[in-house]
This record gives sequence, structure tokens and C-alpha cells, in this order.
Amino acid sequence: MALLCSCAKGQEESPLEPPPTDPLARDSIGYGVVNASFTHVGDKAGQNGVSLGYLRKGSLVKIIERRSLTDQGNAELWVLIESDYQGAPGGKIQGWLRESAVEVYDNESRALTASEAMTP
Repeated sequence: MALLCSCAKGQEESPLEPPPTDPLARDSIGYGVVNASFTHVGDKAGQNGVSLGYLRKGSLVKIIERRSLTDQGNAELWVLIESDYQGAPGGKIQGWLRESAVEVYDNESRALTASEAMTP
């Protein structure tokens, strides 16, 4: 039987420090870019939502929430988004999209680069 141990004299433990941006303090979980020609923004997640408007391919969205819904045994992911939208109060639209209609990115910079590459 072997016993291994180690002692390092003079070494101090450094305290754990949280990352500069606490993930729980963020107002979004990421950003996305619409990858479909156009997609309707619904007032609720799922097939039975009312259309609040639509977004075109290349539209940049802030992803606020992600939800999984099961319909007849099939799971489908939905994202609550916010995006610029002409004609909407305050110039913004907030509603639900199928996650499959959005390419998801961890930060706005990457999503913006992808958006610019998708739009002519």
C-alpha cells in the first residue's frame, strides 16, 4: 500500500473570485440570428400562439429565456426574444420563436458578425 502526500511550505491559497460578469446577473442568456427566410414571433411558446409580427433572415435577437415544450410526445425548444422592430411600440418586439429558427451565440459581437454575413 502506498501513501502519497504533499506539503508545500510557504504557499498560500488564493481565494476564489467570481467571474467579472456573474451569469445570474445578466439580462439575457445569449444572442441569436434568425436563420429562416422569415419567422413569426408569437405571444407565447408553442403552436397556439398569436403572431405579433415576423422577423427576416439575419435579424439580430436578444435571447431572454429558453423553454422546452412537449406536444404529442415530441419535444420542441422555444426562445423568448427581444429585437428591433419597426412599427412596434418603442421600436422593439418581444415574443417567442422556435429555437430551430435561430442560430444561438454566446455574445452579441459574434451574433452581429453572423447577422452581417447572412444579409446581402
